[in-house]
Amino acid sequence: QVQLVESGGGLVQPGGSLRLSCAASGFTFSSYAMSWYRQAAGKERELVAAITTAGGLTNSADSVKGRFTISRDNAKNTVYLQMNSLKPEDTAVYYCKAASTRVPGRNYWGRGTQVTVSS
Repeated sequence: QVQLVESGGGLVQPGGSLRLSCAASGFTFSSYAMSWYRQAAGKERELVAAITTAGGLTNSADSVKGRFTISRDNAKNTVYLQMNSLKPEDTAVYYCKAASTRVPGRNYWGRGTQVTVSS
């Protein structure tokens, strides 16, 4: 059974940090590109950051460049999102997504974790 389980969200003050984790099971994690998306209330889901299968390449949205870092540990089947210098506009539900590099269109999503940045 395929599972992506996000954790690490919560309430943090502006300028603070959080580290999100996404634990994967039920598929060959190392064959999947991983990414983090977020969806704020009333807005569309947007890509935050992505990482290739071996972690050699990453990219991130302009709005989080220099503040957020995506990484992965294939031995632990886990992808991370380190979020620093958080702003109120980072408030959203954060989702991880797995995209197969072998089967086009085969994607898996987690259920999300809430991040709230507020004083």
